[in-house]
Amino acid sequence: MNFDLSWQSLATSFPALPQSGLMIGTALAVLAGIAGSLLIRAFPALGRLLRAGSTLILAMILVLIVVQLSRFDSRFGLALPEAGLPRQEVSGGETRIPMARDGHFWIDALVNGAPVRFMVDTGATLTAVSQSTAKAAGLEPRSGGLPVRLTTANGTVSAELTSIGEIRFGNVRAEGLDAVIAPNLGPMNVIGMNFLSRLQGWRVEGRTLILVPGNTAAEN
Repeated sequence: MNFDLSWQSLATSFPALPQSGLMIGTALAVLAGIAGSLLIRAFPALGRLLRAGSTLILAMILVLIVVQLSRFDSRFGLALPEAGLPRQEVSGGETRIPMARDGHFWIDALVNGAPVRFMVDTGATLTAVSQSTAKAAGLEPRSGGLPVRLTTANGTVSAELTSIGEIRFGNVRAEGLDAVIAPNLGPMNVIGMNFLSRLQGWRVEGRTLILVPGNTAAEN
């Protein structure tokens, strides 16, 4: 599975656009700018006000888009609590995960206190949870989030961004992690690179996956 968030995925998200607050805001701002240009001769003050407002809103939307995209790069520690974008942090001690008989690494975690089983997928850009997991863990779609398109075995589907308050497994604790609520995922939940890249390091030794958070003091 490829859980990808990129400019290319945004460009193919047209079916999801009507559901995106950002896209609706962009459309309204553009219409306001057009209206301002049409009215500026007859009503100069109103026309200039509409055009200025349109430019300001579009600039704010652009900043928010850049902030949201940057959150999937661990080099940026961006957080805007007032916009519902919490800081993403991973702490705890080294955790070793044995390879399962199916050749994958599976994690039994607690997501906001709810038991959830994840498959670790280093080929997945994003952490993804099923709709049933989102409901059990109380995860809500992020208001004003970017439209996301996921490529799965069943084709390309629309998904919604969310923020996971807390994930706990082994000695690891993660807070504020970005994820997507993926339809048609069935019972599958996936830990992606947006989580792994926030660790101090991770490696595979033989048949064991070793996760090393930045803070190696064991969590209680």
